[in-house]
Amino acid sequence: MPITLTVTALGEGDPLLVLHGLFGQGANWTTIARRLAPRRRVLLADLRNHGQSPHAGRMDYPAMAEDIAAVISAHGGAMDVLGHSMGGKAAMLLALTEPARVRRLVVVDIAPVAYPSLFRPYAEAMAAIPLRPGLRRAEADAALQAAVPDAGVRAFLLQNLGFGAGAPSWRCNLPVITAALDAISGFPPLPEATRWEGEALFVAGERSTYLDARGRAAALARFPAAAFAVVPGAGHWVHAEAPDAFLGAVTPFLDGTP
Repeated sequence: MPITLTVTALGEGDPLLVLHGLFGQGANWTTIARRLAPRRRVLLADLRNHGQSPHAGRMDYPAMAEDIAAVISAHGGAMDVLGHSMGGKAAMLLALTEPARVRRLVVVDIAPVAYPSLFRPYAEAMAAIPLRPGLRRAEADAALQAAVPDAGVRAFLLQNLGFGAGAPSWRCNLPVITAALDAISGFPPLPEATRWEGEALFVAGERSTYLDARGRAAALARFPAAAFAVVPGAGHWVHAEAPDAFLGAVTPFLDGTP
């Protein structure tokens, strides 16, 4: 059974569902959503075991796709869907298995292929932080530094750590996510003939290797009408690193203009 995801809505107009990546949350996309809000009703979802959404023991793409389908059903039955990384894989699976749910599809810096589990050292370093009363964010940041040398990535991961009375705690379901990293890094097997014929845009960061030649070939095999865009200077977190260029690639596609 699907779980009820936490969804934040901004703007008015045709709906656009936005799905974040691993260890993210819908709020990561607020800046982009605000810029789209004058023309779209943007729905920012927290995927299962992330953000403010419920925790569950199951963490795989079929389960995530069921959750997303329930969100779409609750907001009209079909809509444009944009997903980054893990969220992009969930969006692709939904389009491939329930094609009537998706109008236009935007996939950000990911392909329907298996990748090495690059986030495992991050997850292990997060789990090793001693969550004691009085722990300061600077101490947690320092504890991650050896495994996560990039300060921006550390800040992204630490948004999951809630500070309040008593000891800090992880908002995300860290043990379940860690156990599921192989499934998250992969992509569910589907019959070879499974395709989605709708309009799809795959957006890559120029400095990222996630959407390489192998990834593009796999994307075209499943999404034969796919178009591709590369955002100059951006890495994997394309929307955060180059928001203007990202919107310049995505907005015309969502508006249905060349």
